Amino acid sequence: MKILTGYITLLASGLLAIAPAQARPVVVELFTSEACSSCPPAEALLSQLKKSDPDILPLSFHVTYWNGPAWRDAFSLSGATTRQSWYAQLHHSDEVYTPEAVVDGTAQMVGSHRDEVITAIATAKAAAPEVPLSITGGTMITIHIPQGSGAGSKIWLFGFDPDHTTKIGGGENGGATLHEVNVVRSITSLGTWSGAMMDYTIPHPAGAQVAVVLQADNGQILGAAAN
Repeated sequence: MKILTGYITLLASGLLAIAPAQARPVVVELFTSEACSSCPPAEALLSQLKKSDPDILPLSFHVTYWNGPAWRDAFSLSGATTRQSWYAQLHHSDEVYTPEAVVDGTAQMVGSHRDEVITAIATAKAAAPEVPLSITGGTMITIHIPQGSGAGSKIWLFGFDPDHTTKIGGGENGGATLHEVNVVRSITSLGTWSGAMMDYTIPHPAGAQVAVVLQADNGQILGAAAN
């Protein structure tokens, strides 16, 4: 995980043309590993959610603690492990597991428990706060955050690949072919939001696509957008 400072530009006035903001998606984070035999059903559910509901932003975070001699998950990130541990701490726990789903930064459950995940998504849609973020650009991307409430929230940038198909060569899933969607390839902290209008112009991070998430200290996601 790293904090970018040199590339961040804060513009005091709206000099960039920003596309009209849409109602934000509900963020569904799956903490998973290719070495975990319980994870493929959760990955399949995440894929179904991506296909069936455009109002969901699914993100697959591959943790490191399953890596071993039998199989090392090539998509695992220490930042994913750290993020999951942070969610556990919010619930006054130090226990982490896979597959775990976190819906909109607050509801936590087993990632393959379809009914619980669907219920949590519906609850989040009904009550989700919204700061209308947007992302534009290509090689260089611009993130726009309008003025609003929620000062002190953290700004996260996630680079992700839309899909991967991996032949697993060992471990609990040895011999299986796994299809994974929205695999997070980079996790970048852009610092803390002041509540003022901000425009960040930075290089595109690792990953074919990008998502930005504005998140309060209690885990609640206030805004999200993907490009």
